[in-house]
Amino acid sequence: MTIEHDLSRIALQEETLRFDAFDLSTAWVLGKLLHDLASERNLGVAIDITLHSMPVFYIALPGSTPDNSNWIRRKRNMVLRYFRSSYASTLRLEQQGKRIEDNGLSSADYAASGGSFPIFVHGTGCIGAVTVSGLPQREDHNLVVEALALTLGHELHNLSLS
Repeated sequence: MTIEHDLSRIALQEETLRFDAFDLSTAWVLGKLLHDLASERNLGVAIDITLHSMPVFYIALPGSTPDNSNWIRRKRNMVLRYFRSSYASTLRLEQQGKRIEDNGLSSADYAASGGSFPIFVHGTGCIGAVTVSGLPQREDHNLVVEALALTLGHELHNLSLS
């Protein structure tokens, strides 16, 4: 698929995958669902949900590495900086032939890599991020989108990248 195609699909995902309300119980349900999906598929990932600056869910599954927590932090920083998925930001940079540093950001604190998605609440905006690390970036992104679609009751085939 082309960058343009993925960016238009991600824009649809970001517009559709929004909550009416999101609290600690919602974070647990979403995090547990991500855990279950990853466990069933034997995926070595780490999963994080952060609201504002407060971590509310974190788990590292067998096969994940200590580096995953740093990738999570850097991907999440992209979401909280731009209020869009880290994969969309990564594709946009690629499309423009730019690097993170070209926007005045440090690659020590920001990662141009997919896998983090904004938690949007209708009438409020972005209140945090849900992040997966351990797979290729597009797969990290797709796993998060799948869990959000299931949690929110949306048909995944209407939202998936491919």
